[in-house]
Amino acid sequence: MEESSFFEVEKLIRFQHCDPAGIVFYPQYFVLFHELIEDWFGKGLGVDYGSFISSQRLGIPTVHLECNFAAPSKIGDVLTFRLAVRKLGSTSIALSLSACDKDQVRVHVNQTVVLLSLESRQPQPISADLRSRMSSFLVAEQTA
Repeated sequence: MEESSFFEVEKLIRFQHCDPAGIVFYPQYFVLFHELIEDWFGKGLGVDYGSFISSQRLGIPTVHLECNFAAPSKIGDVLTFRLAVRKLGSTSIALSLSACDKDQVRVHVNQTVVLLSLESRQPQPISADLRSRMSSFLVAEQTA
């Protein structure tokens, strides 16, 4: 399989993300990473995330999450948020997410989400079209 590029967006660390010490309050990273996933759907996959939820009645809840906080980020930092697909299962997507300042990783997350019917609350197979779009972000485990 040919390795493809990561999906990347830059995000400004704002006052709302920080604790009284002026550094990112760790739960805010999870909000920022979810924004990254929504951006990936829209800009990377060409899938409107709002319609995905409201019209198609599909969601992608997290079923597994591992996180490593390597260095603090402060208000005013502009971080590059990066997403890669580590593995595509029949109903699950294993993601590698990171937030970096230049070459310094601030946070790295391995997150697994499951495609879920919001009506039945049951896992759903990833469609061939969506699988094809996601496959372009599939990377070898050691590069993720």
